[in-house]
Amino acid sequence: MVDIHPTAVVDQQAKLGAGVRVGPFCVVGPDVQLHDGVELISHVSVVGHTTIGAQGKVYPFASLGHPPQSLKYHGEPSTLVIGTNCTIREHVTMNPGTEGGGMVTSVGDNGLFMVGVHIAHDCRVGSNVIMANNATLGGHVLVGDFAYIGGLAAVHQFVRIGPHAMIGGLSGVGDDVIPYGLVMGERARLSGLNVVGLKRRGFSRDDIHVLRTAYRLLFAQEGTMAERLEDVAALYRANRPVMDVVEFIMVDSTRPICQPRSGYAG
Repeated sequence: MVDIHPTAVVDQQAKLGAGVRVGPFCVVGPDVQLHDGVELISHVSVVGHTTIGAQGKVYPFASLGHPPQSLKYHGEPSTLVIGTNCTIREHVTMNPGTEGGGMVTSVGDNGLFMVGVHIAHDCRVGSNVIMANNATLGGHVLVGDFAYIGGLAAVHQFVRIGPHAMIGGLSGVGDDVIPYGLVMGERARLSGLNVVGLKRRGFSRDDIHVLRTAYRLLFAQEGTMAERLEDVAALYRANRPVMDVVEFIMVDSTRPICQPRSGYAG
């Protein structure tokens, strides 16, 4: 059964799953799909080609699917796809993709997006991601699973944030962040590994020890990054977490890798 408040405006062409609840003064456009159990609490606007996965919960004044904030967007029918069991708090904005970025903005499952979060066009956000109050992603940002982005952090367009990384609050992130990395600062620098997050997610003491050793080798002062990558890959080829970091750094990217401050490798 679908429960639509009499003050809500829901287009007849919108697709609503079982148990959907649309609260007071919400607006749902014709190309929107709300899967089973989605709840729009009140004053929520969902338009465009937007899909919200099952059991999602959206709080007042969130704006989902409105045109991207991009001068290159010309009305193409791009999409915003949000996974299952996501919590989207007050005043969150998420924009669909553009032709120049693959036409899709996607958000994975089990995400928590706190007050005022902004996810721009063509971002790809993984599952189990937490973004704290007023954290912002520029266009084309890639965020891996289990990443945490602190309050008021701003991530530059085209930046990649690896799985299990943590971005400190108030950080300006202009460079790619390695998996499991911890970055912070007005112009964010790598400050070690997200050890607290790794422990919470069940990584063993041995796994963390090996990652720390590999991290120090990768960001040592001796040799070039290419040489250090080759050495770490040879030493830890059988270790999946370490190879996650190695492979992330080796991928071609428009942004450099976020580095520790000079002379410091954590």
